[in-house]
Amino acid sequence: MNKTVTMAHGAGGKQTSELIDEVFKTHFANPDLTADDAAVLPAPTGRIAMSTDGFIVSPAFFPGGNIGKLSICGTVNDLACMGAKPLYLSCAFVIEEGFPMEKLEEIAAAMEKTAKEAGVRIVSGDTKVAGKGQVDGVFITTTGVGQIEEGVRTSGDFAKPGDAIIVTGDIGRHGCTILLAREDFGIEADVTSDCAPLWGTVEAVLNTTKDVHVIRDATRGGVGTVLYEIAGQSKVGIRLDAAAVPVAPEVRGVCGMLGLEPLYLACEGRLVIMAPKSEAEKIVKVLRQCPYSENAAIIGEVTEDQPGRVVMTTEIGTQALLPQPGGELLPRIC
Repeated sequence: MNKTVTMAHGAGGKQTSELIDEVFKTHFANPDLTADDAAVLPAPTGRIAMSTDGFIVSPAFFPGGNIGKLSICGTVNDLACMGAKPLYLSCAFVIEEGFPMEKLEEIAAAMEKTAKEAGVRIVSGDTKVAGKGQVDGVFITTTGVGQIEEGVRTSGDFAKPGDAIIVTGDIGRHGCTILLAREDFGIEADVTSDCAPLWGTVEAVLNTTKDVHVIRDATRGGVGTVLYEIAGQSKVGIRLDAAAVPVAPEVRGVCGMLGLEPLYLACEGRLVIMAPKSEAEKIVKVLRQCPYSENAAIIGEVTEDQPGRVVMTTEIGTQALLPQPGGELLPRIC
């Protein structure tokens, strides 16, 4: 008989201890993982970054990952965008009664593998079991702390006219993967999520130059939304070269069939970087040597013109205002 999560697993007694020992401790074991009410940790020197994120992706398992891998990548990448080396994570699970134990184990194993790759330690957590129908399978919240590299200051407020805009790979893969995994459209295409931990990518860039103004994780809303956010924060214009934006043929094909703009589809392994043009070529060169950014490209520049707007030079040479993002293109993608 297949084991499932029961309400007893969330009651704080014997079954709760068994769940924690057999699933979470097995996969998350490290010298800083605590059985106490809070982890006691050595304080990093200098400035720290802290981020928290909740994950409710549907479906919870998709080509290229699952909600466990996503929960580690999402928070690690948010820290990395601030130039912070991820050190510690906490994680909280809300699990639906009846959720298969085998699937929970698979999620925990993905978290273990991804945390190891990212060089981050899971140090504390919490488990709650909700009644049937109160939660859709499993929800995860992760909170992370990282140490900001000396000499690094990045923010959406720091974009400057003349900056080059770099994207670290082809865009829209995660959003397209989730859309196809739901099987609502009956489209078959070989699309895999770009979900990946990106601290190593950011570290390689920062080892090349600290003169980086903006690093942003292009998740919900995709690259297009990120560009509008930065344009608003820094009160600058954005000029985008449509022909330079990397999009995988299979993603472009799906978008063409459904009338979607790849710039607004979510990524979970892509960064938008803004840096002086003098630094851009060497940043792209080092990115192309990293495992998750082989297709890195310069896709535009920051301008003084039309602050708060994103203008796109089309493939036939005309200029068009990229529509401002609005509404919800695809819910529950992360």
